[in-house]
Amino acid sequence: MDTGLIAQLGPLATLAGVWEGTTGEDSAPSDDRGTERNQFRERMAFEPLNPVRNHEQTLYGLRYITTAWRIGEADPFHEDLGYWLWDAEAKQVTRCFIVPRGVSVIAGGTVEPSAKSFSLAADVSSHTYGICSNLFLDKAFKTVRYELTVTFLDGDRFYYEQDTQLQIPGQANLFHHRDQNTLSRVKA
Repeated sequence: MDTGLIAQLGPLATLAGVWEGTTGEDSAPSDDRGTERNQFRERMAFEPLNPVRNHEQTLYGLRYITTAWRIGEADPFHEDLGYWLWDAEAKQVTRCFIVPRGVSVIAGGTVEPSAKSFSLAADVSSHTYGICSNLFLDKAFKTVRYELTVTFLDGDRFYYEQDTQLQIPGQANLFHHRDQNTLSRVKA
């Protein structure tokens, strides 16, 4: 891996490489709109990309893909892919991703360059850090807020927890679709 590019990634530098987690917990809407809980394993791969220059702004980032399997199942039940970006001047981390169910998210937050933990968020009504869904999901499972916290436990392990808040017709309260896992580096 290009160590020069990694050095420019600020708080994202640790993520470069391939990671696996075997103890994930998922709380999601069930078919009857109740709650189903799943344990899962997942694999995340982060690859540095060349600097992105947008006039006065320079972003450093990682191209990534995540795949998750329920424990005991061969086929994945979740995938997402996109970019994690670092804007050193503005101290902004941005995660841009799409889930093949038809949801795209740009989540962001202010993060110090040496942070060992940080949080990102997106809201459906935001023009900057926002959420966009296909027609079905917008009607049946509207994502109104996304929150993610990443904590680096050491150089080879990190923990995340995310809360995707859904508005489901007929339910007075938001549904909190939560995921969490601890991942270990398997390849630098």
